[in-house]
Amino acid sequence: MNLIEVNGLCKNFDSFQLKDVSFSLEPGYIMGFIGRNGAGKSTTLKCMLNIMNNDGGSINLCGLSMPKDEIEIKNKVGYVFGGVDFYPESKIKQITDVTKTFYREWDDERYNKLCERFEIDGNKKFKQLSAGMKVKYSLAVAMSHNPLLLILDEPTSGLDPAARDDLVLMFQEFIEDGEHSILFSTHITSDLEKCADYITYIKQGQVLASTDRESFRTNYISVAGKKDQLTAEIQGKIIGLHTHQLGFEGLMKTEDKALATTGGFEIAEPTLEDIMIHVERRQEAE
Repeated sequence: MNLIEVNGLCKNFDSFQLKDVSFSLEPGYIMGFIGRNGAGKSTTLKCMLNIMNNDGGSINLCGLSMPKDEIEIKNKVGYVFGGVDFYPESKIKQITDVTKTFYREWDDERYNKLCERFEIDGNKKFKQLSAGMKVKYSLAVAMSHNPLLLILDEPTSGLDPAARDDLVLMFQEFIEDGEHSILFSTHITSDLEKCADYITYIKQGQVLASTDRESFRTNYISVAGKKDQLTAEIQGKIIGLHTHQLGFEGLMKTEDKALATTGGFEIAEPTLEDIMIHVERRQEAE
């Protein structure tokens, strides 16, 4: 049973549409959900959890259908969205005492261990927490009712590198039993390099790719060379071409590697960040 099954998801706004968004995720894996700001990541996640109504398609989480089984789903899914401020004047322990009443399988022992790991002081008011500590608190709550699936929107935003690394380790611990999974959107692609098994890339409301991380990366090569090496044929093959005083750089599909080799270009394996930069650069050039 897949923990996520999104098929043909659509959402229409006056100036933006989600168009036939589809992807799935099995138990035991982490999927990174990437794309530039405004591409549709948060809209997709909110539709998945019925925070926002969709205009078409089907959503199944943990083997249940949204919105028909919404209450059951939300007892099996932990989720964190940016910009949630709870009650700023309330103490953390008071917010938790109210929040845990909504979950059948709330685990006080797990919550306390997470608070200790994150160094969260329950006597502090929510407004006294830094941006990073608010994220950590939200994660502690999301992970304390024994969810099968975590859905996270920018979970490492606002955290320093050491704190982000600790979260990545925690994510890996969460899925290591093969029964749990995580879907998280992020613009910090270096975090995905460390832990993501799958990548779903969304651009202008449409999924460009949803595959395992290595297949996604190896579908492209980074190329660089001198300007006089740029022929019309080569330019037509380069994704996100960037020219500068010393030459050019961009991406090519791996299937065109022979053409790049013949052209005498410098060839390298791109990072997820490289791919995202060049794919989005093509959008700006069009």
